[in-house]
Amino acid sequence: MISRRAWMLGAGAALLRAQDPEFVCPMDRDVRSPRPGYCPRCGMKLVAGLPTPVEYPMEFRATPANIPAGTDVTLEFRILHPDTGRPITRFEVIHEKLFHLFLVSQDLEYFAHVHPEQARAGWFRLRTRLPKAGTYRLLADFDPSGGTPQLAARTFSTWGYVASLESGIAHPAPDLALKQGENLKVELTIDPAEPVAGKKTMLFFRVSPAEGLEPYLGAWAHMLAVSDDLIDTIHTHPFLADGGPSLQFNIFFPRPAMYRVWIQLQRKRVVNTVSFTIPVKSL
Repeated sequence: MISRRAWMLGAGAALLRAQDPEFVCPMDRDVRSPRPGYCPRCGMKLVAGLPTPVEYPMEFRATPANIPAGTDVTLEFRILHPDTGRPITRFEVIHEKLFHLFLVSQDLEYFAHVHPEQARAGWFRLRTRLPKAGTYRLLADFDPSGGTPQLAARTFSTWGYVASLESGIAHPAPDLALKQGENLKVELTIDPAEPVAGKKTMLFFRVSPAEGLEPYLGAWAHMLAVSDDLIDTIHTHPFLADGGPSLQFNIFFPRPAMYRVWIQLQRKRVVNTVSFTIPVKSL
């Protein structure tokens, strides 16, 4: 028979266990652990008591204000507190950087993954050159201290470009062929073979040669998926990867559309960027 004291001690221990914090990855919230550590998927530090996600507004400006094509332009970004409207100046490091920026052209031919530098008054600044006239989609990835990781998108057009967003939709053909990067080849297999919007799609990438693969910006690979109308932008990392030849991504394409998917991997200090074009159908 259990004594009252033993029962109370056991109940107290159970209550303490129930009150132990759960550690969650700020980026991949399905990754959870009873102990502190790092996310096996993206490498971010697990956090106890993660705040409820709240959107942080982003200011965007360019110099010259009429954004030119084919010549230097400075793009600037500033993050504001959702309650006070004041500029945020403290950020957490995500994949070795404070601010990740993806730029994609409307014809889906231009892709850049770059990192604006923090300047004064909360601004992040990038000096770049857009290769051609047209409409561009940008996706900013950052993590304000005390908040949660954010993805902020903007669409803009270069000076003098007058075509509408709808008329400029690329409509690329499906392209799942083997791709040659700078110093490796990438093969893609999809399950299911015909992805369905809103359902899980598994993307299996096989790399050759795999010898010399290295983490790139804190992950074994980075992937950006963009719909052909530039509305949907998804930044994600491998669900399974260990430095070997096989990587698995799990993704939910939100709508039926044609998606251009870029994957970036590093081998022997060389960053490889290849792309595939995946048709996604409706239910």
